[in-house]
Amino acid sequence: MSKKGILIVVSGFSGSGKGTLMKELLRRHGENYALSISATTRRPRKGEVHGREYFFMTTEEFEKKIAKEELIEYAKYVENYYGTPRDYVEKQLDAGRDVILEIEIQGALKVKEAFPETLLLFVTPPDADELKKRLVGRGTETMEVIECRMKRAAQEAAGMDKYDYLVVNDELGRCAEEMHAIIQAEHSRSFRNVEFIQGIKEELNRSLKGES
Repeated sequence: MSKKGILIVVSGFSGSGKGTLMKELLRRHGENYALSISATTRRPRKGEVHGREYFFMTTEEFEKKIAKEELIEYAKYVENYYGTPRDYVEKQLDAGRDVILEIEIQGALKVKEAFPETLLLFVTPPDADELKKRLVGRGTETMEVIECRMKRAAQEAAGMDKYDYLVVNDELGRCAEEMHAIIQAEHSRSFRNVEFIQGIKEELNRSLKGES
C-alpha cells in the first residue's frame, strides 16, 4: 500500500484548540508524523520558542522569502504574516512521512491548489460560545482583539465546506484519535495507491496466462 507521505493541512478558528490538538496527536502517534513549523511575523507568546512553535522573523525577513519563492503558501492574518517553508515539507514527503501543516484557510486553499492530493481537516469547537470562552481563557489578548477574532471566525466559517473532514474538538483525547484514524485511512484511498493497483492487475493477468 501507499508508502508516500501525505500532505495534511489542519485549519480552524483561532481559539479552536488546534495547536493543543496537534501536540496531543504527536504525543500519542509522533512516529507517524512530521509537524511542519510555520514562519510568522507575530511576536512569540509566553513559553514559545523560535524553531519549535514557529520560526519568528521580521516583516522584512518574511518578505524576502516571499520574493525568493521559498514558501509553499503565505497569508496575512490580523496584521501578521504566516507561511510554510517549502524545503522542509518536500524533504519529509519524499522520505515517506506524513506532514501536517497547521495553517489558516487562505493558505490551506493555496496548498490544495498547488498539491491537489492534500488532505484538508478543519478543527472546530462544539459551538460559538465555547469558541469565545476559549479565546477569553487564554488571557493573552484584549477584548478588542478577541472580538476581531470572532468576526474573522464568522468569515472563515464560509470556507468550512471546502475541507475534506470536520473534527469537533470537544474532548482532546477522543479528538486526537479521530484525527489519527482519518489520516491513516487516507493511505488506503485508491488514488494514493495507483502503482499497487497496477501491480495487482498485472499479476492477475500473468496468472491467467499461466505465467509465474
